[in-house]
Amino acid sequence: MNSDGYSVGALAKIAKVTVRTLHHYDEIGLLSPAGRTRAGYRRYVDTDLDRLQQILFYRELGFPLEEIAAILDDDSVSPSEHLRRQHSLLTDRIKHLQELATAVEHAMEARRMGVQLTPEEKFEIFGEDYQEEWEQEAEQRWGDTEAWAESQRRTGSYGKADWERIQAEMTALNDRLAAAVAAGEPADGTLAMDLAEEHRQHICQNFYDCTFTIHRGLACLYVEDPRWTAGYEKTAPGLAQWLHDAILANAARHEG
Repeated sequence: MNSDGYSVGALAKIAKVTVRTLHHYDEIGLLSPAGRTRAGYRRYVDTDLDRLQQILFYRELGFPLEEIAAILDDDSVSPSEHLRRQHSLLTDRIKHLQELATAVEHAMEARRMGVQLTPEEKFEIFGEDYQEEWEQEAEQRWGDTEAWAESQRRTGSYGKADWERIQAEMTALNDRLAAAVAAGEPADGTLAMDLAEEHRQHICQNFYDCTFTIHRGLACLYVEDPRWTAGYEKTAPGLAQWLHDAILANAARHEG
């Protein structure tokens, strides 16, 4: 920073906000500049920039401006405590987003498989974050494939008990996958490939003929789509990539 501080335009550019936003923050007393020029123009200093960063952090998490002001003006809270609070808030946000990603995975899979459930049953089986809008995305992606049509035919008669069984089977398989990753099993080892084949057979038995080509496509989805990746990473760190590699190794084993 130069000795003259920051103009309102310069501060807005650094923080990637509008000048109008900074004017509003000044008007409500949330962020007032340290001084003004002889001509009356606002001049900000480094401490003002620090406060603006704090404001934008809490805004990103959805805090109203009035609450942000109360938080930042609380003299009993030290800068270190502010950092601890922000870390806690971010950790909670990450956890919530991971849960949402898992719910998206369940919803996409459910739609692809032609779920015949009431909205209440969908929430009960696939989680409270389930949103029916995600079904539209899955249909747009796979709706013109033979696998989708076969899945729709086969799952059209499935009831709640069928979906609970399927979810229980997949949860049990995911637990075994997580245990293999935790044990350091190589993704191209026999155990990994056998588990990958169970994963493929689970799809074949319940939904559609999951060829090795289709299975490889799903494997790519697990590492390329952040929502699928997050779901597997929540089960076990590194599981998304490990399962991807195991599926490819299993396909090569059978096709070779």
